[in-house]
Amino acid sequence: MRIVFCGAGPVTVITAKALIKNGHEVVIIEVDKTVIDELSEALDCSFIHGDAGKPDILSQANPKGCDFLFCLTNSDQANIITALLGRSMGFNRVVPSIEDAGLQQLCDELELDNTIVPVRTMSHHLVNMVRGLDNIEMSTFLKHDARLFSFVAGDDDVDRSGSLDLPEHTSIIFYYRKKSFHFFEENSRFKKGDEIVLLTHSKYLSDLNERWTPDHA
Repeated sequence: MRIVFCGAGPVTVITAKALIKNGHEVVIIEVDKTVIDELSEALDCSFIHGDAGKPDILSQANPKGCDFLFCLTNSDQANIITALLGRSMGFNRVVPSIEDAGLQQLCDELELDNTIVPVRTMSHHLVNMVRGLDNIEMSTFLKHDARLFSFVAGDDDVDRSGSLDLPEHTSIIFYYRKKSFHFFEENSRFKKGDEIVLLTHSKYLSDLNERWTPDHA
């Protein structure tokens, strides 16, 4: 695969090294020429000097021939704008990163479905560690657009199972109740406080977040 990174921060460098090791072609767009000069000694990849938010710079990465565009600069606004530009120019998949979780709604409205919120991702990772889930093992099974989504049942979800009005291609896999694990069955009835885990398509994550995350309660 051909992967383009905007911004040469620590996450980009670590990810690029791993991708290069696995035989992928990596391109890094960075506005600071000094950073490029330093990294060119350590990374066997291509570099483009300039602002990825400008069409003439981003076009040098051959958008239609790329599989991913990761927008990982230290500016949320720049990442969103670059992702929109990249999508319009033909990148197969654009992935902006935002530090301000409050911008998630804007990204949803702009249909930037693969937006990453590092703080939220880290939070989920820590919760999974406490619950005994190994995120690395999970990622081995969740390929392409398959995603897991979990939420805590509230008053509106009590005593309901098949009537949760879930999006198509979304299934209840299992749930936790008072620290106990339960497989979902047709006669399962939820209680307030149950943690319910769904298997879904990535395109439905925004709708599920809108319905069940605390930020929207």
